[in-house]
Amino acid sequence: QVQLVESGGGLVQAGDSLRLSCTASGRTVSSISVAWFRQGANEGRDFVGAIHWNGVTTDYADPVKGRFTVSRNNADNTVYLHMSGLRPEDSAVYYCAGRAHGSYLLSYLPSYNYWGQGTQVTVSS
Repeated sequence: QVQLVESGGGLVQAGDSLRLSCTASGRTVSSISVAWFRQGANEGRDFVGAIHWNGVTTDYADPVKGRFTVSRNNADNTVYLHMSGLRPEDSAVYYCAGRAHGSYLLSYLPSYNYWGQGTQVTVSS
């Protein structure tokens, strides 16, 4: 059974940086594609960024391009979301998600079958 656990959320000021972690158990992160999604209050869950299991291919949502980066550390079995230039509109619960198979776009939410519990990020202005 695959489990994903997020950590690293918190309260920061606009312009600050933050790094979220998604640590996997039950499977190596090098064998799954991992994405980050976020959900603001009274909003749907939106794609943020992802890294393919090949460790090379990444994808990002337009609002975070140039500010957020997804990386992977195989030794720690962890995927990271590096966030810089944070804005109040980035405030949300951030979830990591994983999938082992499929050729869907990395941004396709229904293709992910492993989910973490979420971590809150709040950016004050």
